[in-house]
Amino acid sequence: MERGGHLESIWQTEVKHYGQENINSIPDSDILIVGAGITGITTALMLQKKGFKCILVEAGNMGYGSTGGSTAHINNYFETPYHKVIKTYGLDSGKLLAKAAREASDIIKDNINIYQIYCDYAIRNGYLFSLDERQDDELQNIIEGNHLVGIDAIETNTNPFGIPSVRVIEIHNQAQFHPLRYLRILLKEFVHSGGMFLENCSVTSSIDENTIIVADSSKGPINCKYLIYANNTPPGDSILNKYITPYIRFAMALKLKNGYYPEAMAYDMFEPHHSYRSHTLDENDFLIAGGEDNIADSLNNSNKSFEKLYKNLKLYFDIEEIVYKWKTKLYKSKDGLPYIGYLPGNHQNVFCAIGYGGDDIILGTVAAIVICDIITSGNSKYEQLFSPERILKH
Repeated sequence: MERGGHLESIWQTEVKHYGQENINSIPDSDILIVGAGITGITTALMLQKKGFKCILVEAGNMGYGSTGGSTAHINNYFETPYHKVIKTYGLDSGKLLAKAAREASDIIKDNINIYQIYCDYAIRNGYLFSLDERQDDELQNIIEGNHLVGIDAIETNTNPFGIPSVRVIEIHNQAQFHPLRYLRILLKEFVHSGGMFLENCSVTSSIDENTIIVADSSKGPINCKYLIYANNTPPGDSILNKYITPYIRFAMALKLKNGYYPEAMAYDMFEPHHSYRSHTLDENDFLIAGGEDNIADSLNNSNKSFEKLYKNLKLYFDIEEIVYKWKTKLYKSKDGLPYIGYLPGNHQNVFCAIGYGGDDIILGTVAAIVICDIITSGNSKYEQLFSPERILKH
């Protein structure tokens, strides 16, 4: 299955079929996970390793959704900056968000080491830069917010991508990787550990029958004790759909004439912002850039958005060739934090994880931590921060 508009991302040569074939009937399970992106696969593996019988289903194929369209930055800072989180929810919440980011980053790194995953994982410094005085005011707010939650932002005179800037800050120990090479091995480990994975299997609804949840899937009913929607949008008329906005983000992977690809990740301060990073894929170097977000239900002209992204890139880079270009749908929450936890208005054992914006890699892993903790121990230290039920309070 290809991405929206039939444009494959740079990662999608890794999208192969891993679903289990020739299944006569679907067995009952402890946990059904819907969606085989970074949230679903990470959650499924963690819970299967805890001794639960898990079934993972995907409407398309592994990594088809937002994970396959990600530019794959592993950050401890977010599109919703810490100073805004602190203003809305307080300093303790800002610190807890930073702690969750560190834990998620460590889990990704640990998985890579434990399962010996060759996914181009690399530690990089992240750079945020301003291009005018208004942007510089916001950058100052970000510096102060980061400091309050324990993230050092060092001012530097150099933008590694050569983009003229008013001010540049450097944040150490960020990372990048090939998301689908990472997920492919996690998925294989999940199946090897006894989990079941079904591709081309969509879940359209569920009902509660006493202690059992019956999910209506395109391959027949699936009985489970817990149901996790890890696919960006829960089915039906969920109240949460009123609190998320779908966006389209555009991305390109380019060859540069000068052959210089900085080992760094960078972000400007436009709204929406542009991101830049380099990646070596099978011995070929690329600049990967993303941005030009548009609300998905607006009268969006994809060609015009790609042209705007390309025009921005031409200001700063001598481009030889666009090798890949793609777009992906993102979902942004109303308050800038994801909704992770019990799905409001449903059976108490139905969970959701939505509203990551462009921070899908880290927040998708955070979601796995939160949901796994709630199911295995009854609570999570991050539960209240991300609880979907906060929509009823604000």
